[in-house]
Amino acid sequence: MSDTSSLNTQVYSLPSDRFLDRELSWLAFNKRVLELAQDEDMELLERVKYLSIFASNLDEFFMVRIAGLKRRIAAGIAKKTRSGLLPREVHDAVLAESYEFMKEHAATFNNSVLPALVASGIEILRWEELTSEEREDMSKLFLEQVFPVLTPLAVDPSHPFPYISGLSLNLAVLVKSPESGSELFARVKVPPSLPRFIQVSKERFVPLEDIMAGHLDLLFPGMEVIQVHTFRVTRNEELEVEEDDAENLLQALERELMRRRFGPAVRLEVENSIDPHVLDLIVSELGVQDNEVFRLTGPLDLQQLYELSRLNREDLLAPAFIARTSTALAEVESATAPDVLEVMRHRDVILHHPYDSFSTSMQLFLEQAAVDPNVLAIKQTLYRTSGDSPIVDALIDAAQNGKQVLAVVEIKARFDEQNNIDWSRKLEEAGVHVVYGIVGLKTHAKLCLVVRNDHGKLNRYVHIGTGNYNPKTARHYEDYGLLTTDPKIGEDVASLFNHLSGYGVQGEYNRLIVAPKGLRSELVHRIDREIAHVQAGHEGYIRFKCNSIVDETIIDALYRASIAGVKVDILVRGICALRPGVPGYSENIRVRSILGRFLEHSRLYDFANAGDRETWMGSPDLMHRNLDRRVEALVRINPKDAESITQVIELGMADTTASWHLNSDGSWTRHHEDADGEPLVNYQELLINQHPVARSAADVPTPRRIDTILNKVSRRGSH
Repeated sequence: MSDTSSLNTQVYSLPSDRFLDRELSWLAFNKRVLELAQDEDMELLERVKYLSIFASNLDEFFMVRIAGLKRRIAAGIAKKTRSGLLPREVHDAVLAESYEFMKEHAATFNNSVLPALVASGIEILRWEELTSEEREDMSKLFLEQVFPVLTPLAVDPSHPFPYISGLSLNLAVLVKSPESGSELFARVKVPPSLPRFIQVSKERFVPLEDIMAGHLDLLFPGMEVIQVHTFRVTRNEELEVEEDDAENLLQALERELMRRRFGPAVRLEVENSIDPHVLDLIVSELGVQDNEVFRLTGPLDLQQLYELSRLNREDLLAPAFIARTSTALAEVESATAPDVLEVMRHRDVILHHPYDSFSTSMQLFLEQAAVDPNVLAIKQTLYRTSGDSPIVDALIDAAQNGKQVLAVVEIKARFDEQNNIDWSRKLEEAGVHVVYGIVGLKTHAKLCLVVRNDHGKLNRYVHIGTGNYNPKTARHYEDYGLLTTDPKIGEDVASLFNHLSGYGVQGEYNRLIVAPKGLRSELVHRIDREIAHVQAGHEGYIRFKCNSIVDETIIDALYRASIAGVKVDILVRGICALRPGVPGYSENIRVRSILGRFLEHSRLYDFANAGDRETWMGSPDLMHRNLDRRVEALVRINPKDAESITQVIELGMADTTASWHLNSDGSWTRHHEDADGEPLVNYQELLINQHPVARSAADVPTPRRIDTILNKVSRRGSH
């Protein structure tokens, strides 16, 4: 390898502000989600989905990231982040920006989406807008289904201020006693077990809290209801489990889950019509600061809008897409399922979900292995999966069929902990060997290993993916998977499973790169190798596709590559702490982002390597947690199979593709039209059209070929 020491020293002269703040970068990502909700060219109920996703994303951000900032501030930590800001400065900046985005979110719903829904025949009404007949129907519903589950909680000397659970929607009620004339406060929780938007007629809805507010006289008989306001609290829900001290990780996690709902408040949302005295009482009791109070135009909790996006209105939704069976597994769709293991004996298979069906590929692979009499053992990692998962059922079937089955379960997968505990116990009861990985590390790698007796010889059949083994999310998440019987990959995966379930030091691998040992250094080595190739006169490029890039060591290595003349393209969905396009150190780096009907989730790392291309695929993003605190795995894809993967990255980075471009100041600019106002290529729709399902030819638009588009881009000089 060429000497890169002169380049390595340049990192020390790089400016101190070369890193963007990760929290502000995440907010910029969620702002891109909001921009999709604001796009009037998009199908209306798809816009409703994005409003819901924006709210859901922000809830988790406050429960975890803002909560973490508050903990550091409370602990007196004054160390600046790599972006140069103190925790208090980040906290204040994030709260201020979040508030602006939340107000914009509420305005988008009330001023744009709601009128468009009404124009399309879908109405979300307030109680006073219902007809007298509709009010009678809703009163009957209230008495039969709502009133029995409500519990009004008074606040007075004998009734302390009630505990307000995180993310619950509540009514703050002010009543007046006719006898004493005194005003009293009470809280009523909106039942989360009931639909948020109650259907009045076919496409007329009323918020549940409005129905409750219209019947408070039944909850407080003999009292005069003076004021009613909705409010919502977000709490710190990050778990802290000391694994080294826990005799039983499962029990320790269950105890922590019980404590989660009592975490301190980190955000208070209120309708902007709330009475100042009522607000003062709530603020005082919750202990929140002024900048943690968000006054918004109601209704609050627009995450629940997702209910409306499921309406049977095809005219307001994106055209339905049904994944097809991978052509590598079955050339034509048929009633007969492909023999996945037989195909794997002849060739590697690259899967691209959701375009390639998960159920007729990876899921079928496991289900067939579970009943194959020649299969002796199955080993699998499980990070997130659905509660009624056919993956879990297949592992249970395999165990009951006498096969040795190992499940490496990550029960600490955030907000899926209880679900994972439940089905891990279900697996244990069925005879599956369940382990929880390595103390101190989360197991995030996506691996499945099947050992089969092929005519007296034991062969390993392997699946390695970028996404979770979850059939439900596989219909909406963009991910890659590799099915292979390559002996070296099989040996590597078997060694890694032995490391996860037994004792021993992480070993060396042939075709895998595994975190936490070596992943960062191996990626930096390949970046530096690209620098050496360019210095030797070869063309050099680096192409990454991932969810987030935060790790400073890798970012500095990419800056070094840019200085040396290596072309660097990064296709990132979420956080990016790298500043592209800065003269002197990052002018050869481009960063783009694509958001759409599918959640871009795959992690791909591609290096020119002087013509001997290396393309890696797997589970890790470029964040500290992935590189230092998780078991992650990348696998090298054979060059002949990597072409389709690298074409997708090139398409995502093409100037003819609709995307967001990251500017050096951390802002993002949406590019979705060309200079003539014509729409740019919709990356996901193009891939959908390249994966046609059984429809008539008239229903399928003539597909724009990826290679045709890339040839045009190449002629223009895309970088």
